[in-house]
Amino acid sequence: MTSTDSAARREGRVALVTGGTRGIGREICLALKGAGYRVAANFHANDEAAETFARESGIPVYKWDVARFDACKAGVERLVADLGPVEILVNNAGITRDATLHKMAPEQWQAVIDTNLGSCFNMCRCVIEPMRQRGFGRIVNIGSINGQMGQYGQVNYAAAKSGIHGFTKALAQEGAAKGVTVNAIAPGYVDTEMVRAVPKDVLEKIIARIPVGRLGHATDIARGVLFLIADDADFITGSTLSINGGQHMY
Repeated sequence: MTSTDSAARREGRVALVTGGTRGIGREICLALKGAGYRVAANFHANDEAAETFARESGIPVYKWDVARFDACKAGVERLVADLGPVEILVNNAGITRDATLHKMAPEQWQAVIDTNLGSCFNMCRCVIEPMRQRGFGRIVNIGSINGQMGQYGQVNYAAAKSGIHGFTKALAQEGAAKGVTVNAIAPGYVDTEMVRAVPKDVLEKIIARIPVGRLGHATDIARGVLFLIADDADFITGSTLSINGGQHMY
């Protein structure tokens, strides 16, 4: 396949990024658009940020709660009617509700499980059948270094992100023969709004544990997504790509 053929295919492919208007999701959307994909960004909570993102990027935004299957189904149907079938799905939406387990409320547990892990089922279930029928699909689930090694005060978050890695491997086996690849990315500590809110002394200790000596950038994660969704990445499935500056290796 020539580079011209690849570019032509990208221009026809619709890519949906959940949690796509801020942080890592925002950079993934911008990278996808820059590579020629037709991009849509899902969001749920921050209307002002979504409106600003849509205005500045020219990327359409769609509001629904990825923790609710019925909302995902209706949202995907609306998006497909507007743009066409989703051929690339990036499950990036996620929240934190940190607390040690002996102080964690059931609501804190369930909210993180439903949004971070349940959303992967909800969204994949809404797009997987059409992908299988067309013989092409790319799914990338955003996990976390804390799903690989755990983190104090994050049993809910670590459980959800670890679950994403297992979900990815199982779904990859189901989609492989139908041209649908399913991979995960496990980011380390990335210079986002959430990480910048960490107290300075704590952040310095985190950076000291990263061999490359810096926080990650959202663009580092976006480049990983572009690699995994490429047409010629069809022999890569069921993998977890760790992008963490060497902080955790296994």
